[in-house]
Amino acid sequence: MEIDSSDLLAVCSGSLVGFILGVIGGGGSILAVPLLVYVVGVKSPHVAIGTGALAVAVSAFANLLDHARRGHVCWPAALPFAASGVGGAIVGSTLGKHTDGQKLLTLFGLMMIVIAAMMARRTGGDGAAPPKVGRHQIIPILSIGAAVGLLAGFFGIGGGFLVVPGLIAATAMPLIVAIGSSLVSVTAFGISTAANYAASGLIDWRLAALFVGGGIVGGLVGSRLATFLAPKKRALSLLFAALVATVGFYVTIRGIMNIIG
Repeated sequence: MEIDSSDLLAVCSGSLVGFILGVIGGGGSILAVPLLVYVVGVKSPHVAIGTGALAVAVSAFANLLDHARRGHVCWPAALPFAASGVGGAIVGSTLGKHTDGQKLLTLFGLMMIVIAAMMARRTGGDGAAPPKVGRHQIIPILSIGAAVGLLAGFFGIGGGFLVVPGLIAATAMPLIVAIGSSLVSVTAFGISTAANYAASGLIDWRLAALFVGGGIVGGLVGSRLATFLAPKKRALSLLFAALVATVGFYVTIRGIMNIIG
């Protein structure tokens, strides 16, 4: 298989997304579509979303295994959250496929700005032990999961930075546990969205494989740094929030210019 510059860019982009997924949770997935469109050069926003969803799902699963081994996953909260969100992801991705590509990118950019603001405000409980989940918390977990899944499917994102504050709001779990638990949903939402786009032939499988390969390597490095960098995660999150906001403004402006032009 001949490797060209776009292949190398895909691997590097995947590595960046995987690294961020491992270090500070699902936020890296929000960069997958902009990287595929503006760095790798994917022409169709819908193909970028479908390909990115598949790549993020696989990278998130690889990171999930490592976080689970470290005891950073609260399964009683993570599993129902993901299960309720899968239905939302299917509905959202169906709506996304039937939305004009440039309008979808513009909305995507606006979503990035909103998520950046959420990331900047994100907090979590102290410690690193998964909390006990009571019956009174199930309804908030299921309802927030469904809403997050809908948005994740529509925009083709893993939704980790929507899942993390959602889990914290529903259970007050520690941040590191919310990050690990969020990867269950990022994996499930990504697979659901990718399957929906694949059914319409909107996935570049070769590009996805390159992106995933880079993502797995970056994720392994990131997850190993996650615990070590835990005391500095707030600073890292703020720095990444600024990056996401900047990219969000760029994507929004480009999308508006393309619609007007």
